[in-house]
Amino acid sequence: MKSHDEIWSEWRELVNMTPRELSDWLETEDSGRVGDKSGADESTGHKSGRHILAIKDKTKAELDEDDWSHMAKVVGYIKRHTAQGGPQDDKRHSDWRYSLMNWGHDPLKGSI
Repeated sequence: MKSHDEIWSEWRELVNMTPRELSDWLETEDSGRVGDKSGADESTGHKSGRHILAIKDKTKAELDEDDWSHMAKVVGYIKRHTAQGGPQDDKRHSDWRYSLMNWGHDPLKGSI
């Protein structure tokens, strides 16, 4: 199990969208369209994005165990999905990228 300091460090590195970028993204049709809905109206990733915004609104000292657990889940998701490398052709407009963005990570940020 990772320490809070390890989770914090990875989180700050991998969650590369600002609160404004993520909030604006979550309002788009593509954001709501991608991801596993598992019978719910909202995908797991979209719901995660809303939790990420709540976490980003707190200081490190204000985080509770639910926040730390979610942060670890986000880090794991981003690592697994970025390792896949995405589609060979149009990464910019891919569900792979859109799903990652729901989790607070734009894999093309800095390269677009």
